Amino acid sequence: MMKELYSNGKLLLTAEYAILDGAKGLALPTKFGQSLKLETSNSKALLWKSLDYNGTIWFSAQFSKIDIKTIHTSDADISQRLAQILLKAKQLNPAFLSRKTDYNSIEARLNFPRDWGLGTSSTLITNIAQWANVNPYQLLAATFGGSGYDIACAQHNTPILYQRNEYTPIVSEVPFHPNFSDQLYFVYLNQKKNSREAINSYRNLDFDKTALISKIDTITDKILTCLDLKEFAALLNKHEAIISETLKIPTIKDILFSDYSGTIKSLGAWGGDFVLVTGTASEMNYFKDKGYSIILPYKEMIL
Repeated sequence: MMKELYSNGKLLLTAEYAILDGAKGLALPTKFGQSLKLETSNSKALLWKSLDYNGTIWFSAQFSKIDIKTIHTSDADISQRLAQILLKAKQLNPAFLSRKTDYNSIEARLNFPRDWGLGTSSTLITNIAQWANVNPYQLLAATFGGSGYDIACAQHNTPILYQRNEYTPIVSEVPFHPNFSDQLYFVYLNQKKNSREAINSYRNLDFDKTALISKIDTITDKILTCLDLKEFAALLNKHEAIISETLKIPTIKDILFSDYSGTIKSLGAWGGDFVLVTGTASEMNYFKDKGYSIILPYKEMIL
């Protein structure tokens, strides 16, 4: 018996940080994601292995099926985190992993490098939630936390508008297909940002949240109806300035690329993973010359 699940990766174009307090965020599911292959075996244990995009096993573990205790693992910290997710799923659905005929040989496989920050955790949570037949937003809240937009991206194949609402967020598919997408690129900054730490830092700030949400919502709405690159870039620049002022930290462009002629927009937690850049294919040499070699055109990244 075999079953395969799949969840999309994610990028957040607008409302980073503010999305935690109820701002509308424009989120983009990616062509990259994670699969979860479920099979039955003769083993009495729950067998788990995680594969990287190149087929390399980067994590493996054996758990007892009854109490999800680690029997053997290649990484104790990751095993503890995975066991926590499986136990929370079992708490939400006690029938999960309770039958002898249940799947017990599991293979998780990414089709993108783990350090890209496209949703290694959110795609795993969504796949496990599907397997366990539980609410993925509830499982996320009980484990990693966060706004949940990444869970919504995992389940949708088009751009979405996302707004927090406990375990039933407001999610709507939107027709965001910019006719200038050939001038949009994603540049990998080659430095991982811990989302939980970034969220905690944001939570400790003192500012007018209602005013921030209002400003960000207005920008998001305008981006959805934007027809040309010049207006789009101006809206992204305004968004960057607002979040920079809120966080009291400079924009990525000011820090790393102040002499670049185009627009640079952070995506998600500031300071890590990918940024969205406007420009031509030849203008991407600017980033390559600075050592940023991983550059994906919009159409290669976004569903």
